[in-house]
Amino acid sequence: MLQDVVIATPADSDRTRARLVRRGLELSVIALVVVSGEAAVSLSAGVAAGSVALLGYGVDSVIEFISGLAALWRLAADKDAAKRVRAERLTRRVIGVCFLGLVLYVLIDAFATIVRRVPPHPSVLGIAVAILSLIAMPILARAKRRIAVGLSSSALTSDAAQSSLCAYLSAILLGGLALNALVGWWWADPVSALLMTPIIGQEGIRTLRGQATGSDGCCAVAGSQ
Repeated sequence: MLQDVVIATPADSDRTRARLVRRGLELSVIALVVVSGEAAVSLSAGVAAGSVALLGYGVDSVIEFISGLAALWRLAADKDAAKRVRAERLTRRVIGVCFLGLVLYVLIDAFATIVRRVPPHPSVLGIAVAILSLIAMPILARAKRRIAVGLSSSALTSDAAQSSLCAYLSAILLGGLALNALVGWWWADPVSALLMTPIIGQEGIRTLRGQATGSDGCCAVAGSQ
């Protein structure tokens, strides 16, 4: 018995792509709301507690907010092929430079804290933010990655990698804050901040080099973690 053969038409492909773009826009808006809250709480709690790790995490949340805005721009430009290529390139550059700037900030602040031996105050609010982020960010990262693959977008792949990175940083942050709060190891805070820098720096260099792509606009999902 012959079976019906379903042939995908250009119209079907366009509808699928439009659906992925709509879903990507929704995820980007959700992510922007989440990271803006993370940034506000982490930075204020970091200043109050004198925590280098919390401040570094807050700055990373600001970078993720910028990444989310770039992802929104990339998605909005999806219908125009020329704009799409420009958005891919500029988004990667913006995110990569922000990553490396964060590395420099954390290195200077963490080493200064160790040299001055300034103990941070325990931060229950910071611990709560780290736990919530550790739960939410992997979910957002997986959803973003599916959209990036569906649209063959290296820029969106980098944005998904940033969400994955945020989850790793949350785990490191949580460890440093918990050790300081529970056993009084003040040095755990700046050390945990320093542990973030190789991860952040590697992702920044990878993003600037476009290693998540085979060519502009075609992602190999090398940035997924």
